[in-house]
Amino acid sequence: MKTIFLVFSMVFFVVSNAQNKQSYQIFNQNGKKVCYKNIINNSQKSDVLLFGEYHDNSVAHWLELEITKDLSEKRNLVLGAEMLEADNQKQVNQYLKAEINQKKLDSTARLWPNYKTDYKPLVDFAKDLKLAFVATNIPRRFASLVFKNGFEALDKLSDEEKTWVAPLPILYDATLPGYVKMVQEMGGHGGENLPKAQALKDATMAYFINKNRTENSLFIHYNGSYHSDNFEGIYWYLKQQNPNLKIITIATVSQKDISKLESENYNKATFIIVIDEDVTKTY
Repeated sequence: MKTIFLVFSMVFFVVSNAQNKQSYQIFNQNGKKVCYKNIINNSQKSDVLLFGEYHDNSVAHWLELEITKDLSEKRNLVLGAEMLEADNQKQVNQYLKAEINQKKLDSTARLWPNYKTDYKPLVDFAKDLKLAFVATNIPRRFASLVFKNGFEALDKLSDEEKTWVAPLPILYDATLPGYVKMVQEMGGHGGENLPKAQALKDATMAYFINKNRTENSLFIHYNGSYHSDNFEGIYWYLKQQNPNLKIITIATVSQKDISKLESENYNKATFIIVIDEDVTKTY
């Protein structure tokens, strides 16, 4: 009877675990499974955390908020995001100080369509804790200028407009694999200016991260994963500006099977969050 009970218990355990589906799994850059606490523990020794997300992924957005909450209990934080543009910093600051409400922010800043569901919780968290939230991205019209006319187009910006981009001239390495791949994937249709527009965004986000971070604090930056994957993009520019920065990167990837990291996703970041491809999209 005792043996039968033991066998039944083992079968129940296996079946229960098989039915206990997970939506995500975290790996290190070498493909080894790690736990959520690894991100929290490693971030306690870092200056910058670049959280690379999929803009429409509900699990990635939830993890951004949860990681930020947990780190706020251990570190002084400064927050920033690609999704807010530098020339809207005044409005963001007014909202954080409760000088304007959400309706006014909606009408005066260029907010992404999914702002209320995906990024407002992060900004409101900063507001509640009186944290700085930095609008790190370039005004999108400047990226369009570079795409059409190259970096030279930035020389025509006014003095005020130049405060919303990284200092000119923009450092640029066309041989970085991410920029090379961008040209290849577009079949050359974007020309040599397409990766330049991307580099302008990366350089500017890195500039505002480095400018606004404070000693003995952690700057958490939320950006599309492609802006920091493979330790390029924002990461590369941060290292050019300050080689001594301790930076952790997170990449988001989607897989059908989250139990192991696919080989193409190795070394994509310090930590790779693999999310089930069936997870609900936010838009």
